[in-house]
Amino acid sequence: MTTYRYTTQASANEAKAVGVAMPVSYKQSYEVAKFIRGKNVQKAKKMLEDVIAMKRPVPITRFNKETGHKHGMAAGRFVINTCTYILKLLKSAESNAQFKGLSTSNLVVRHIAAQHGPTNYRYGRKRRRQGKRAHVEIIVSEVKGAAKPEKRVPKAEKQAASEKKAVPEKKQAPASSKQEVVKQ
Repeated sequence: MTTYRYTTQASANEAKAVGVAMPVSYKQSYEVAKFIRGKNVQKAKKMLEDVIAMKRPVPITRFNKETGHKHGMAAGRFVINTCTYILKLLKSAESNAQFKGLSTSNLVVRHIAAQHGPTNYRYGRKRRRQGKRAHVEIIVSEVKGAAKPEKRVPKAEKQAASEKKAVPEKKQAPASSKQEVVKQ
């Protein structure tokens, strides 16, 4: 078997995996790739598992002719077969990253691409029916020092906090039981 040529280069802190000639639709794999691109690996796995359990549909944006609307989005579908194969591929990329010594909690799907696979004819009574095939490549990268974004603070609270810092409070002397004697 020849080596697979990725569409982008991977650096030292990245791991990759490829699925060649997977028996999935290119159109559906394109939509699933768009669905998980840029997400944390743990979150992407959870999203794909939710699609397989039919709890969350994949939004269909490009190939959406005559596609029904789903709750909370425009066109969407439950692409169970495609998500199953891509989930296996994502787990493979995660285990490759772990083998390279990368932290699996900080992994992000940096690159995922779907491409048309080879054309082959399916068996059965009807002749000349082509099977659907697609190549899917995934590159996950480790994000160093992934800081959580700060919570938004309303302007009123920011102004109040800055005013407290600007005006120093006067220190009051503790009340003593002895009365001071005034000299005249």
